[in-house]
Amino acid sequence: MNRSTRVLITNDDGIGAPGIRYLARAAVEHGLDVVVAAPATEASGMSAAMTAVTREGRVGVRPQELADLTGTPAYGVDASPAYIVVLASLGAFGPPPELVLSGINRGANAGHAVLHSGTVGAALTAAGRGYRAMAVSLDVVSPAAAHLGGALAAIAALDSADDDVRHWSTAAGVARDLIPALLAAPARTVLNLNVPDVAAAEVRGVRRAALADFGQVEMAIAEAGEGYLRTSIEENGARLTPGTDLALLADGYAAVTPLRPVDEAAEVELAVPSVTAYAGQG
Repeated sequence: MNRSTRVLITNDDGIGAPGIRYLARAAVEHGLDVVVAAPATEASGMSAAMTAVTREGRVGVRPQELADLTGTPAYGVDASPAYIVVLASLGAFGPPPELVLSGINRGANAGHAVLHSGTVGAALTAAGRGYRAMAVSLDVVSPAAAHLGGALAAIAALDSADDDVRHWSTAAGVARDLIPALLAAPARTVLNLNVPDVAAAEVRGVRRAALADFGQVEMAIAEAGEGYLRTSIEENGARLTPGTDLALLADGYAAVTPLRPVDEAAEVELAVPSVTAYAGQG
């Protein structure tokens, strides 16, 4: 254990979400120096947006007491997850972190749809600041879909489901076991971890996964009229590709995918117009 390693725990479900408590507790149990800072209210789907609610130019930051985390500093912040990561890097919540853990998100962040996730956006922002980071999500859809008639029915049941019965500790345990690998990885490493919502003994293992070409659901245009659009969420009917995060989750595995932070595509050959091509244009 290394108590000198400073870690920021954040999320996009808000400071009051149960998943963040489990993730913070796992980091404390691992011996890390933990600070928790998360949006004061839900900020899902924010990606890496840099947004904050200000009053007279001031961002609201309020100390919080988190259950079973006595002595661990925690703050509710009127800002997006990525903004909070930047604030932490500037020393807003004490010494800047060396590691960022984001989650545990209520719902899988899988496939190329991770682009839109505030949970993953926080981790990618951390990598952009030079940190190692891990985004952690609990797949609350796939297990339910087996007896509720598909992903859409499972999603419809989420709002009425009791979060206390979900297996947050399973996701926290897998994340804790991956911390040594993350600490040993190169700077700017991002791991995207998705864990089935089952008891720890029922997880078939942890597998490295490719990103699926899609997410569990997708947006569709339900109605278009004069001056308006109405969208809906539809179940993606594409077949699962073996070895991808969604396929592994469906088979009962925890899926981990290393993600590349935003960077130049140096391998892409690009024919750039010469300066003379613009001569005489005004």
